[in-house]
Amino acid sequence: MSAELLAGLDQAANNAAKYAEAARDAVKPLVSKGGKIDRVALHREQHVVHGLAWVATYAETLREVRDWARALGAKGAFGETEQLLAKLLVAEYSAQLAGGVPMTQVEIIRPDHFGVVAPAVALTITQAEKSRLAALLHESQGRATVENTNLDSDFEMIRDQFRKFADDKIMPYAHGWHCNDELIPLEILNEMGELGVFGLTIPEEYGGSGLGKTAMCVVSEELSRAWIGAGSLGTRSEIAAELILIGGTAEQKAEWLPKIASAEILPTAVFTEPNTGSDLGSLRTRAVKDGEHYVVTGNKTWITHAARADVMTLLVRTDPNTNGFNGLSMLLAPKQRGDDATPFPTPGMSGGEIEVIGYRGMKEYEIGFDGFKVPAGNLLGGVEGQGFKQLMATFESARIQTAARAVGVAQSALELGLKYAIDRKQFGQEIFEFPRVSNKLVMIAAEVMAVRQLTYFSARRKDSGKRCDLEAGMAKLLAARVAWAAADNALQIHGGNGFAVEYPISRVLADARILNIFEGAGEIQAMVIARRLLEEGAN
Repeated sequence: MSAELLAGLDQAANNAAKYAEAARDAVKPLVSKGGKIDRVALHREQHVVHGLAWVATYAETLREVRDWARALGAKGAFGETEQLLAKLLVAEYSAQLAGGVPMTQVEIIRPDHFGVVAPAVALTITQAEKSRLAALLHESQGRATVENTNLDSDFEMIRDQFRKFADDKIMPYAHGWHCNDELIPLEILNEMGELGVFGLTIPEEYGGSGLGKTAMCVVSEELSRAWIGAGSLGTRSEIAAELILIGGTAEQKAEWLPKIASAEILPTAVFTEPNTGSDLGSLRTRAVKDGEHYVVTGNKTWITHAARADVMTLLVRTDPNTNGFNGLSMLLAPKQRGDDATPFPTPGMSGGEIEVIGYRGMKEYEIGFDGFKVPAGNLLGGVEGQGFKQLMATFESARIQTAARAVGVAQSALELGLKYAIDRKQFGQEIFEFPRVSNKLVMIAAEVMAVRQLTYFSARRKDSGKRCDLEAGMAKLLAARVAWAAADNALQIHGGNGFAVEYPISRVLADARILNIFEGAGEIQAMVIARRLLEEGAN
């Protein structure tokens, strides 16, 4: 079966690639003016422009599934479970490319929207094959999706270590922390620091592990499987470290990176403003040089883990005469650590918690700055006006890590849904035995497998020093949708119990929803992907 299947996977990937190319060729003249991409036209044609991003993401996903299958086949590890996972995913995604790819539940992109011929469907799958895959999933308790990831043994050792930690120290308590809207206990933070979570990708010369983005994905996934709050603790350290490594002076690197790596200090990212959202060019928070300090005035919002953080990567406008991205600078702004009772004790700062439905454990805050002082030597890189450029350089890593968090959330939904379907008896049998239940679970498993490969691919490119903004964006775009679909369907399997706060799947659903919003909302992400594809096609 495997040789025939591998040929089918190859054909499906080729068909998808040709369709994506045809779609790009069809969209390009709609959004071009004088040989260049026209911004007004891009927005006018958003449906097909964003549709191009989704089609190209599907094509890349099919390539990665094919390559994963080939690699396993070469090692003699392309077993029955892996074959059926690959066949189901490719059959379904091929059918969607031909008939319509869901960008959201209410927005479908179809070949006739581009005015091109629908791609041929290279593979189909029967109900009998889905039922067989369901039986294998039942046997493995959902672990079949991560038993043959095609990672090196070192990464699998890391996975095992963090899975055990997550199972022992986070999963039994996560739902209680969520329901009580509690900060993750400091002892958990300290243990994660001892395990190296916060210095995972920081070079060894600065006290980190220097393990790269693939290791970051494995760790983020396993921690997020237990609770996205735990999986996201390392995100702010990752962003801060990346900013300092890319844009910091030698003195700033020596000062801040060892403290971040050891968890001596906890950073937070302070970028978003109430009226800007994704439009960072409209940012208005000001920083005026006054002797040995910058004095900051303005407002920020949606700042994660802000109260308990010790330092902020703070994006400000240092040139008040500029608009857009020019004139923005990044400050490494120390602050006093707060708590629930007094979140912002630092002079010149005030603010409060934003109550949210999910993604708890670190809490979200809005912050006001009025005369807040930052040492002038903490201007990242020592040169004003570089803030947006510095921030943009971190987007690849942030989106890869977000995709990994989404994979962990989706895996959690799969395991919760599977366990409930096996334990719940109706009409004299496990509800797992009903095809409408098991079909949901096997499709979740197939999509988790696929988006995991897409995420690892983007991480490997980053680790090898290659540009990966396109691949990272695709991984984040698809992983967010997969996590939401997995959580939604796992809750449906729970029936009315899933709607009860006491069941963890209710938390997973709430947590999954944020993934399509932060680190680039799905619509923004699709535009970024499409623009890159169209610009490449113009060369």
